Amino acid sequence: MDAALWVSKTGLDAQQTRMNVISNNLANVSTTGFKRDRAVFEDLLYQNIRQAGGQTTANTQAPTGLMLGTGTKVVATEKLHIQGNLINSQNPLDVAIMGDGFFQIQQQDGTIAYTRDGAFKLTGTGQLVTSTGFFLEPNVTIPGNASSLTIGRDGTVSVELVGGQGQQVLGQIQIAKFINPSGLKPLGNNLLAATASSGPVQLLQPGTVGAGVLNQGSLEASNVNVVEEMVNMIETQRAYEINSKSIEAVDGMLKYLNQNL
Repeated sequence: MDAALWVSKTGLDAQQTRMNVISNNLANVSTTGFKRDRAVFEDLLYQNIRQAGGQTTANTQAPTGLMLGTGTKVVATEKLHIQGNLINSQNPLDVAIMGDGFFQIQQQDGTIAYTRDGAFKLTGTGQLVTSTGFFLEPNVTIPGNASSLTIGRDGTVSVELVGGQGQQVLGQIQIAKFINPSGLKPLGNNLLAATASSGPVQLLQPGTVGAGVLNQGSLEASNVNVVEEMVNMIETQRAYEINSKSIEAVDGMLKYLNQNL
């Protein structure tokens, strides 16, 4: 019966971790480009009391075994890269990716991170940056004499110059793709980092080789479904309660034994 206490304890720990994941999803329901997480469960090692197929007599074998489970654990949290809804912001600096891929962002230490958050801003020198001030890669600088900015579906960045000076092409926004985007490491600040599990980065022009296209004046909303997360929260709460009930039941059985010995 002591084993049952520890099995139930692993269930409590696992459901608490799942609740943390759900809470983080709900906390980021308004975070631009956020992808919700899912807790992945795995059963623990089994105590093999009697092996299935073992000899019971010289001529017979056990059709089933006797193996006692030792509980469960959360083995991973997986990001679900499902397209979020598009929000029409009418801000020319806002860019959403429709389809697969990420923007490249240069961090303060010079390394490259990746994001779906296309809410870009301008520095005092006209460079496109994230809300935390990290530069878009490859860097794009908007000249001071630009009257309007256009970002095409293929990533071409151009401006219309004041005074009828014509149009000027400034650069090309690239899309980064990964074989396994769920293997990217979350860094905070809406940024993700490549890992060995994500595979090598593929830099593509938007709209080619499966890369998504860009939509200027829009932002991608979080793909968190509040109703679904609330249902998951209720399910997690009930699972936590039933594991605690198991502990109470075992405690009652131990109390009964102590009183009758």
